[in-house]
Amino acid sequence: MILLGDSIFDNGPYVPTDHDTTSSHLRRALPDSWRVSLLAVDGHLTRDVERQLPDLPGDATHLLVSAGGNDDLQVAARWGLLEGQRFGAVARQLAGYQKQFRREYREMLDKVLEHRLPTAICTVYTAVPGLPEEQVAALSYYNDVIVEEAARRRVAVLDLRLVCESVEDYSPRSPIEPSVVGGKKIALALAALVKDWPVEAVRGSLVVGDGS
Repeated sequence: MILLGDSIFDNGPYVPTDHDTTSSHLRRALPDSWRVSLLAVDGHLTRDVERQLPDLPGDATHLLVSAGGNDDLQVAARWGLLEGQRFGAVARQLAGYQKQFRREYREMLDKVLEHRLPTAICTVYTAVPGLPEEQVAALSYYNDVIVEEAARRRVAVLDLRLVCESVEDYSPRSPIEPSVVGGKKIALALAALVKDWPVEAVRGSLVVGDGS
């Protein structure tokens, strides 16, 4: 099982050194015969996932991707430029950001699916403590793209909005990152998704939230 994407999987810097990360939680949750390879990199954007793919091991059987949150953070950094503008102007700007994200997400997902392996992708969670309402609203633009592009390709979706809903799910070191608790929830949901997912099923239309 290969973890691609960003710090949702590569959350080691945001949890105590003597605690499990998302990937180590996942190793514990899976049968002993499974192996987990962490290729995701903290801070990577959607377009960076392509740089991770050359490191896929030859015996990879499942690909799990979490990307998009850092793309939204880049947009959030520009919110000051949108303040004071009319709604129509702001909506057009957000539509432009969404269009760019859609193009990059499509390109990323197509590169991942070239490997013809069972693949699941994650949405971006929205219950981050202290996240401004306007940024939560902006995240809907990104999650809409993620879910739609997955549906077009019949790729499984793990909806992290339904997994990480509590304050304790987020790291006190950086509230946008998964805590030990949040990482475990994500790992258990991923494990539940793939345990009964046959390798022969190259693609499958499935949306899950809390691992049920």
